Amino acid sequence: MGLRERLRGGDASVERYRMREELLSIGDDYWIEDESGRRAFKVDGKAVRVRDTFVLRDASGQEAAKVQERKVNVRDTMKIERAAGGATVHKALVGLRDRFKIDVDGGPDLSAHGNLVDHEYEIERDGDTVATVSKKWFRVRETYGVEIAPGQDESLILAITVCVDALARD
Repeated sequence: MGLRERLRGGDASVERYRMREELLSIGDDYWIEDESGRRAFKVDGKAVRVRDTFVLRDASGQEAAKVQERKVNVRDTMKIERAAGGATVHKALVGLRDRFKIDVDGGPDLSAHGNLVDHEYEIERDGDTVATVSKKWFRVRETYGVEIAPGQDESLILAITVCVDALARD
């Protein structure tokens, strides 16, 4: 059961964001909008790099997170670097379902599972859903939503979503 069903009462503290499907290719920039259509974060794809590099900036232009692909690992990995603490997103080696393991620096780890390629998945911590990603909320093609539970680190969750999107396409 997703956050939307559990919070059907219209909890105003749930944060919802709109993102573009196949979010980035190298050199692309993209605005992540909140549910009212205001620009909340900008994803800046860095061109001329050997590995995928993206910078997540808040609406004022301040860097909230830097995301870099790690090429030397056995499994596909992206590293999120932030002043508030980073994370490493690992693609699962084996399994029938799409899965990612997220090692959070100095905090409890997360996992993402579901249909990651089609943007229908959940991000969980210790079995509790902290974010739900879905295309079903929008009629506009190539758009999907990210719904973040109250009290969660929005920039970290959005950076994880950028990583999952980039790694799921590889």
